[in-house]
Amino acid sequence: MTEGPYVPWSSVEHFLGESQTTSYRLSAPAAHPEVSYVVGDGGNEIALYVELDRRSRPPVSPLPLIRIDQIAERGMRMARIRTTQATLVRDFHDLLNAVADRIVTHDRSLDQAFGETVRSWSALLNRPRGLGTEKRIGLIGELAALSAIARSKDWQTAVESWKGPYREEHDFGLPGFDAEVKTTSSEHARHTIHGLGQLTPTDGRPLWLVSLQLTRGGADGRTLTDCVRSVRDQVSERAPVALNRLEQQLTAVGWDPEHPDDERWHLRHAPITLAVDDQLPRMDIDSIPAQYRDRIRDVTYTLDVSGIASSPEAPAVLTDFLLP
Repeated sequence: MTEGPYVPWSSVEHFLGESQTTSYRLSAPAAHPEVSYVVGDGGNEIALYVELDRRSRPPVSPLPLIRIDQIAERGMRMARIRTTQATLVRDFHDLLNAVADRIVTHDRSLDQAFGETVRSWSALLNRPRGLGTEKRIGLIGELAALSAIARSKDWQTAVESWKGPYREEHDFGLPGFDAEVKTTSSEHARHTIHGLGQLTPTDGRPLWLVSLQLTRGGADGRTLTDCVRSVRDQVSERAPVALNRLEQQLTAVGWDPEHPDDERWHLRHAPITLAVDDQLPRMDIDSIPAQYRDRIRDVTYTLDVSGIASSPEAPAVLTDFLLP
């Protein structure tokens, strides 16, 4: 148990990464209401617990992704504030600290503290903080692929092969084959496929799907900022002629060095590398009758490759992945 008006993200991230529960009391030992920051549900969620008096009821959340319910905790009636969206946990952490600060430091009631925080944060919550979590995770995966290609080939070849930032059909185009890199933080290897062309080989070139799973890394993980800095430094040292192109690619994908990034990740396990052929469950343009193809405007679906073994003939360059 730790006392204090603020819980640092680095501490919370450690327990999330280790799937462990913990509690931080934010109010003084004898103060009422008691306010505690809790990492619960086996280390899978964060919440703020606020003691309720006999006449108080939990406020109603106007935000669909934030739930407030009443629980019994150590003989007390408490309001529990939590989010239903795991990908927003980093932003939600800051919101919980803001609510707690208003209660503990500024003597606001729970209703007042939550209402004031929601009103002051609504503009921020309605706009993504730089790259959203899904895009940050996706960029980490592509940078890991970029580094793997550089270790097998060289940095100039790796940078020239990276087509993802320019919205090409496939993320990488290498001599003899293309590669699509999908990255998720889910416990299951489930990936969103955008369009019929994303898993359709082009011009008879073999296409490979690389599935990466990240998990929160605690103190020993890598942030997106770490990965970008590492790749940029190595390109600058070993292939300076490609540095300008790399900068253009990072800008095109939405990377902004002015937005801080402190979520740490590491690879959950080795990548799953699969040939995109008749054995891979997918939708492609050939599955649509020719007379209807130009009438299908948009297709998005989720592909689950959990438990599928990597293809034994997978190119070596797509099997040795580390976060840069």
